[in-house]
Amino acid sequence: MARARTVDEYAAGLEGWRSEAVKALVELVRAAAPEARESIKWAQPVFDDHGPFLYIKAFKNHVNFGFWRGVDLPDEAGILEGTGEKMRHVKVTGLEDIQEDVLAGLVREAVALNRSKGDPTQGA
Repeated sequence: MARARTVDEYAAGLEGWRSEAVKALVELVRAAAPEARESIKWAQPVFDDHGPFLYIKAFKNHVNFGFWRGVDLPDEAGILEGTGEKMRHVKVTGLEDIQEDVLAGLVREAVALNRSKGDPTQGA
């Protein structure tokens, strides 16, 4: 895959269900956080509002939908994974894993956290 310059190029460069999943996740983020800026950082789509709040990373058999402040997000659905100090992700293994309402809620909460606490990459 050629190095993607945009989030849409990243999704288009994937094969099969992963491309469709990334496209669906990107549209979900765009709808839930319309003011967020999107870019390719660290070779993956990153969404930013007062600092990065979410990334999407495609692997061979799954797609991570990850949150910088994942440990601070409410997770009533129990879908966040990870053991790091701050970050958590949702592991998507097929289109059926995309719970739009739940994920959109997490996106909105992540933006709210960044707006209240500042850029998570700056120690905030």
